[in-house]
Amino acid sequence: MDKKFETNAIRTQIERSQFLEHSAPLYLTSSYVFEDAEDMRASFAEEKDRNIYSRYSNPNTSEFIEKICQMEGAETGFAFASGMAAVFSTFAALVESGDHIISSKSIFGSTHSLFVNFFPKWNVTTSYFDAHNLEGIEALITPKTKILYAESPTNPAVDILDLEVLGTIAKKHNLILIIDNCFASPYLQQPIKFGADLVIHSGTKLIDGQGRVLAGITVGSADLIDKVYRFSRISGPALSPFNAWILSKSLETLAIRVDRHSENALKLAEFLEAHPKVNWVKYPFLKSHPQYKIAIIQMKAGGCIVAFEVKGGLQAGQEFFNAIKLLSLSANLGDSRSIVTHPASTTHSKLAAEDRVAVGITDGTVRVSVGLEHIDDIIADIAQALG
Repeated sequence: MDKKFETNAIRTQIERSQFLEHSAPLYLTSSYVFEDAEDMRASFAEEKDRNIYSRYSNPNTSEFIEKICQMEGAETGFAFASGMAAVFSTFAALVESGDHIISSKSIFGSTHSLFVNFFPKWNVTTSYFDAHNLEGIEALITPKTKILYAESPTNPAVDILDLEVLGTIAKKHNLILIIDNCFASPYLQQPIKFGADLVIHSGTKLIDGQGRVLAGITVGSADLIDKVYRFSRISGPALSPFNAWILSKSLETLAIRVDRHSENALKLAEFLEAHPKVNWVKYPFLKSHPQYKIAIIQMKAGGCIVAFEVKGGLQAGQEFFNAIKLLSLSANLGDSRSIVTHPASTTHSKLAAEDRVAVGITDGTVRVSVGLEHIDDIIADIAQALG
């Protein structure tokens, strides 16, 4: 029986124990026992597919990984203690000294820091392409290029990259295409359909959805994930069983939550677009979005993030944030509670000013992670803050 997304999210569970529990139990164990010496030898020799140590695998993390793989159409995956652990471990497992990465300019600030501050120590270089000019990617490719990387929608400007174009370029040049799918979630977008080899998520965001735990996950082709797994089982960034258990429960409501996030976000974007104190608004499912036609092909809905610019620059932006009453001032996103963030001074503060401007982040840019409160209350708070 070919079941729908929502059904798989709820009904995919690890095997029941002798207690026949309806909800999957929490396996708080660091290690596992063996039946005899031969069982121990064969397990460590990987002749048996079984749990050995929770740094390698655990029933709760296995359930979480299986759910995300089903959602993304991936063969297998590995779960991490945070989204950045997933990003770092995935790249570290795949690159060698002398390799070259091509990345979109529009990426999370911490990922950018990895590329410019840490990977060069290991003789791994990165070139950046403009998210609005995918035609320029091929000119950056060298014989050393191994990975093509992008986020879509981007953080925080919610630009949309044509994943099919990226997939075509990666296949033509035998590159590994890695897509950070955090802003969309596996419910709204499945990059593997468009040619991605690996997909990364920060489970901290929409996958958890309530701002409780840190997590990351990478899923994709079995041969590449095997390299990620072998690096990670030694380096130790594994997701805790408790957080995996939380996330598996969260996935049961992912579809219904993201539907409401997207519904609220579109209404807020439409309100802001008509507001006299707003210079511009970007939301993937607004018809005014530059990549609207691509967004409606790639995504089921627009997601929870709305970006806009307050008229009056930095001072007006500061006054807006100080006037917020209901919404939270935080750097997180994908929470049930709506959050407003000033990217230039928080999530992307490590970027040089000119680099921020190049990816659409001005001093007046506001990122709103639209939550699950009643939309009238969300709009009322932003309206009064805008004055």
